[in-house]
Amino acid sequence: MSTMLLFPGQGAQAVGMGQDLAAGLPECRALFTQASEVLGYDLLKLCAEGPIEELTKSHQAQPAIFVVSQAARIALAHALGGKLAVAGTAGHSLGEWAALHEAGVISFADAVRVLRARGQFMQEACEATPGGMLTLIGLPLDKVQEVAQASGLEVANLNSPVQTVLSGHADRIAAGEAAAKAAGAKRALRLTVAGAFHSSLMQPAADQLAAFLQDVEFRAPRCPVWSNVTGKPHTTPDEIRRLMVAQVVSSVRWTDAYADMAAAGMKVGYECGPGTVLAGLGKRIVPEVAIASIFDLAGAQEAAKLAV
Repeated sequence: MSTMLLFPGQGAQAVGMGQDLAAGLPECRALFTQASEVLGYDLLKLCAEGPIEELTKSHQAQPAIFVVSQAARIALAHALGGKLAVAGTAGHSLGEWAALHEAGVISFADAVRVLRARGQFMQEACEATPGGMLTLIGLPLDKVQEVAQASGLEVANLNSPVQTVLSGHADRIAAGEAAAKAAGAKRALRLTVAGAFHSSLMQPAADQLAAFLQDVEFRAPRCPVWSNVTGKPHTTPDEIRRLMVAQVVSSVRWTDAYADMAAAGMKVGYECGPGTVLAGLGKRIVPEVAIASIFDLAGAQEAAKLAV
């Protein structure tokens, strides 16, 4: 069976994540040690003990989620007896960097450095211009786009056929809520986030990231990696670099990417990292794909049953 690996994005962080993996497998603990050397602080301690206020800060959450995701991937491979053959991979927002690492595009240490910087750039952009995000449930895309235009917001995440996220200035969120309810949305929920991710308000962060990535080596992917920006597989290293900058201000086309992976023959999916959000979205996009979430050793053992 063709297998895809999926990696979660920011918001999946939780105190205690990765602790079980690091305690159970030396290879997982080694990842935390390596990342801590890059970051200059004890990442495992932060993940295991928090506090959540520190773990949620973008420049710490992003490398933390990346490392936990890589540890979960190792645990899955271990549960499968080392027989994890990946036909394709994708990640949601920061998770796309984990997907690129999985495909050999970027080294582990470089990914940790990039995500610390990316998180810092995004946090600075959030502090410069107050923003917010709004999840809409049960509204078709054409209506979502009308709501965005009417309220001055932007479409940030196309998560599933029934879930879309808008992003923009904090003072426009209330207008978005009202417009969404008027358009017939089942629910309009404000997200607890630092700012307007995946919108034009993140342009300063994108500009800083572009400069930072000039000194980072990108290699050709050894397996297909689906892009958030296009919903299609990445191509050349230079194009990957360009799209990973654009991703900061662009819509995350998760529905398109997941559906395209399934159309390419992916029959089994593993969500590696904290949380179960991507598994839930996947079941709404292509229910026929069998998908499991791995964030601890027990989950890895359970997920391995999909391969039987």
